[in-house]
Amino acid sequence: MFKIRQRSCLLVTLALILTPCIIVLMIMGPELSTEQTLSQRLGECHMRLQYLESMSRTRQEDVTLLSQYIIILQNSTATALATAMPAQFITSNSSALFAAGNGTSSLSSSTNTLLDALSPESRQILRNASQAYAMQSHLSSSSSIHLPTAFNYLPHLLDDPNSLRPALLKSRGRSDVGIILGVPTVKREKQSYLIATLNNLIANMNDEEQNETLIVVFIGETESDTVFRIWKQIESAFEYHLENGLIDVVAPAPSYYPDFNRLHATLNDSLERVKWRSKQNLDFAYLMAYAQTKGTFYVQLEDDILAKRNFLSTMKKFAVTKSALTKPDQPPWLVLDFCQLGFIGKMFKTVELPYLITFFQMFFNDKPVDWLLTYFVESKVCRTDKDHKHCNTEKAKHWFHYHPSLFQHIGTSSSLKGKVQKLKDKQFGSKVPTFYGHNHNPPAVVKTNIAVYKNYQLKRAYKGETYFWGLLPQPGDQVQFIFPTPTYLKHYLFRSGNSEHPSDRFYNTTVEVLPADTLGESSSVWSTYNSTADGYLIIGGFDAIGLAEGFVDPKIGAIKEIRLHIHGDSENWALLSEIHLQETLVGNLDGEKTQAKKTS
Repeated sequence: MFKIRQRSCLLVTLALILTPCIIVLMIMGPELSTEQTLSQRLGECHMRLQYLESMSRTRQEDVTLLSQYIIILQNSTATALATAMPAQFITSNSSALFAAGNGTSSLSSSTNTLLDALSPESRQILRNASQAYAMQSHLSSSSSIHLPTAFNYLPHLLDDPNSLRPALLKSRGRSDVGIILGVPTVKREKQSYLIATLNNLIANMNDEEQNETLIVVFIGETESDTVFRIWKQIESAFEYHLENGLIDVVAPAPSYYPDFNRLHATLNDSLERVKWRSKQNLDFAYLMAYAQTKGTFYVQLEDDILAKRNFLSTMKKFAVTKSALTKPDQPPWLVLDFCQLGFIGKMFKTVELPYLITFFQMFFNDKPVDWLLTYFVESKVCRTDKDHKHCNTEKAKHWFHYHPSLFQHIGTSSSLKGKVQKLKDKQFGSKVPTFYGHNHNPPAVVKTNIAVYKNYQLKRAYKGETYFWGLLPQPGDQVQFIFPTPTYLKHYLFRSGNSEHPSDRFYNTTVEVLPADTLGESSSVWSTYNSTADGYLIIGGFDAIGLAEGFVDPKIGAIKEIRLHIHGDSENWALLSEIHLQETLVGNLDGEKTQAKKTS
């Protein structure tokens, strides 16, 4: 009895202690949540303000360059007049050449005509420039100091006035976005992962994320035919996303690149490797330079990666949180790292890209791009009088890693000829599915004359146990699904390729069905669909990203067979990662038949 009373007293005591704590937590909880939300919003505003300041600086640079140009032009004009006209016809104040008033000389008159065509802002800029030159001419006859530019580091750019003008630019002008994703790509000798990568990135964004994002595809090739071919592949696969502004495509002029045969060898690398990594540095610099005015954050990616679902929201939240946590005594972040491999998934503030671009230009011939990034950060935060451990500690204050990784490298064929790249990010976390199984497909006998690899059999793929994987398909090869009982199909989906083998897709392949009943000559089906010599109707085909999906017209009726018919050679194996055949529900069958009769 005593123990029961003691236990009761203990419970009452705990209740008295815990009740106030719970009440305090309930009251403070919303306040803490509100404070956290406010902190994140302040972080967003801070990043936004930095972006707007960088845009303002860009406009100021344009004005400064224009002013310098006008001064040079003014000086040249005055010199030409001095040699061609008597001194009495030359006004003592050279700013009169740009006066907007009622000038009496023919030169002033022609200048007024030119000024009238300009906006008031531009006219004011010209007046300021001319006045500045007038003051300078009285104070000193010396020229202005010229600071180094990209032409100092890349002097070959001076050989062509169009060296920095894109050879190809496809853009709807989207800007002021939250995140820019930079995807450089080049021609690959064996496999191209570009379309699969872009498809994966877009598939893992929701509509809101797509509206706040810009994907910039950089084609690092100099041959116009190659650039055009890659562009047409992108256009064919992503016409909608190009039209709504989600994707920009840019390619540099051939004269942007130096003569790579004249590079000096460094790091004891072969000349081919020096060429490859030097070009990659210049590619990244160009891509960053294009992207720096388009939004707040820039993320460097590659053309052979996979991304996790909602990766954009995750990155933005992490960036805003790190920005909001920055205190007066805490240094701001330089790099946010969302992948442990190379340069993949590295996020930067666009306002700081000019420093990185200049660094890449200065040392493009010396080190690989991921090494340069490390040296760049170390140059900013490490001390020469401290050891390597201290340097790593300081770098950790500016270079933050997100776990688990949001991106995985999937390519095995490097853009460097002969190089096999099998690196995988071990911190990517859960494995991306290699197939999507459906175990409720209608009963069917499956056949194919494509040689099967190992145990990746078609019958197992149809049951949802694995994916189908076959060796090089040939023209005329077929993948057949024969129904013992004629079946009314409503919808079909065949997905080729997967995360590990994105290029093993079905190319130049049609989806065909064999009606169970003989269709009359008057049936509208014959005018709607093409047919094969053996009586199959062609109802669809695989697109550029390896997907065949569609609805089966009820007018076709029950079918005996649906098949995939290959019409061309392929350089890759064939892989079906998803097979989904959806039957028409019995309750809807009569209604669809009636509707089909009315329409036919």
